[in-house]
Amino acid sequence: MPSGTSTAARTPFVLLVVLLLGGGLITLLLLNSALNQGSFELSELKKRTTELTDEEQALQHDVDDSAAPDALERRARELGMVPGGTPAFLDPDGKVRGVPSVAVSPKPSPRPTPPAATTPPAGGAAATRTPAQQGAAGTASPTPAPPATPTATGPTTPPPTATAPTTSGR
Repeated sequence: MPSGTSTAARTPFVLLVVLLLGGGLITLLLLNSALNQGSFELSELKKRTTELTDEEQALQHDVDDSAAPDALERRARELGMVPGGTPAFLDPDGKVRGVPSVAVSPKPSPRPTPPAATTPPAGGAAATRTPAQQGAAGTASPTPAPPATPTATGPTTPPPTATAPTTSGR
């Protein structure tokens, strides 16, 4: 019976080896799926970073355009600001250096007036007929046309503006 005792002694060893191999395979499978998940997250984050970088560059371009000197000047004029006069400076001892001058707003350019709009009389073509023509057409009494009303075209020059705040140079 020597063969029976050796078979019984090998069974726990074989089960231990099978369990270790099975556990190793399951661990490798879980590790591989975790690495794949991390890879997908990494690619999504890289894509999002690229999008945000493009958006940041577009916004920086807009800021640079708005901060350009000509854009600042245009915006200041829209707000009613005018270029400053000659500046004066104060020394640390309180003396005034230079002669300050008042900022003067430039004269506005004259705007062309729109052409006066004429309105046709009410009643269309029938109102423009002479009484003889209306009688020939078979109508008993002519319809009087309403008097033409002048249209308001607005002032030809813009109203005077008050002295606007000045901007100082750098």
